[in-house]
Amino acid sequence: MDLTGLGFGPGALILIGLYLVSMIGVGWLGRVRRQSDSMVDFYLAGRSMGFAVLLLTLYATQYSGNTMFGYTGKSYRIGFEWTVSVLFMFSIIVGYLLFAPRLVAIARKADFITPGDYIRHRFRSPVLTLLATVLMIYALGNYTLAQLKAMGAAVEGITDGGVPSEYGIISLAVIMVIYETLGGMRSVAWTDVIQGVVLLTGFTILLFVIPGLGGGMTRVVEALSISEPAMVVAPSLEMCNTWISFVVLLGCGAAIYPQAIQRLYASKSVRGLKRSLAVVAFLPLTTTLIALFCGLTARVVLPGIEGVETDQVLARLCALIMQQSAMGYWFVVVVFAAALAALMSTADSALLSISSMFTRDVYQAHLRPDSTEAELTLVGKVISWVVVAVLVIVAIRTEKTLVRLLELKFEVLIQIVPCFFLGLYWKRLSSRVVLAGMLAGLAVALGLTLAGLPKVYGFHAGVVGLGLNFTICAMGTLLVPDRQQGGAAA
Repeated sequence: MDLTGLGFGPGALILIGLYLVSMIGVGWLGRVRRQSDSMVDFYLAGRSMGFAVLLLTLYATQYSGNTMFGYTGKSYRIGFEWTVSVLFMFSIIVGYLLFAPRLVAIARKADFITPGDYIRHRFRSPVLTLLATVLMIYALGNYTLAQLKAMGAAVEGITDGGVPSEYGIISLAVIMVIYETLGGMRSVAWTDVIQGVVLLTGFTILLFVIPGLGGGMTRVVEALSISEPAMVVAPSLEMCNTWISFVVLLGCGAAIYPQAIQRLYASKSVRGLKRSLAVVAFLPLTTTLIALFCGLTARVVLPGIEGVETDQVLARLCALIMQQSAMGYWFVVVVFAAALAALMSTADSALLSISSMFTRDVYQAHLRPDSTEAELTLVGKVISWVVVAVLVIVAIRTEKTLVRLLELKFEVLIQIVPCFFLGLYWKRLSSRVVLAGMLAGLAVALGLTLAGLPKVYGFHAGVVGLGLNFTICAMGTLLVPDRQQGGAAA
């Protein structure tokens, strides 16, 4: 597809440059406003997040580069089947409500900082805590990698290849890690407030601008029914299974994102948390649904794109809009800023969680138990820079599509779900049973994936593994009671 993208002129570049510089400024402000060098202050902003900040930081973190670019690309590839993305985004809120209020109440009493703190407190098992931490770090590394790839796709797509993706990855990653290490959670949350507003603005613009390129959604559907009938037909039985699988995969997995759990810990009150979740529940209609419309429109307007390049279709649509009018040009500038907001807000949150978990659950727990709070905070900042350097190199070289990266991370992450969903309520659930279930679930998920069977009758390998995991936990609870009498669940 030969696009003669206009690229950004001096005015647009200055505007986006100011936006990026403002993120570093917010990071510096977060550093100035810190109250101590403690991990609670750096990683949880002193547990001071009220309703508005918590709402916007959850929104900006949950809707990421996968939503704007990966989900648009997936819609382009498979059509209306990707309507399931709206459903599984709704299911995430259900997942939160199953455990978040109870977890936060316990976290405030026991001063949790990381998800590993809860697992350690509840199950009293260093082995289980370490394994869960390693899995969460892996999942977040995968997650951050997807965001870095999306950064490259955003820059390369909007410039029609004029700026290689690796330059976009490197430059935005450096900006992100600077403000994250300056102010920790406080600066990340404040930048999320800005990014959340920009993101909502960007999606609103997409809703009114993109479908018009195909003559409106009615004509887009009519065109697809003629040229691509498979994209508008009702799903098969196996595809319905896949929809159910996605709801379980995302509904359970995304609800226990380490960065999301740490935001729950950072909330000022349980009441404010519940109010935030009530509003977030409606946001899939303003984000994921719009990404679906964009992907379907792109299939009609820009046919013939294949492979990993489909993750650039949104950027290419924006390049077309830029050529239509001056208003279209500035619309795209705002949308591009929204894309950067989505990518950076998600990646910085994941990076902060990786830093905290390595520092708290690996470095302090197993290497230097007597380390001071100031030392741990410093180590966390160093880890952030090291992790970013490694992931940038991998992001430049990998060829996986964004949504496949998303799926791979959840196959592993959801095996930790019983620790939270069951551990908070089942007093008899023991560490030995949870560990056995987790290992069995991982063996099934990874075994099926390595055997070339990522889905079984439409169900993801990780969901199949989670089914075995839950079964072992349920049966094991009856046969092997917890000698610790339930820890935090008591």
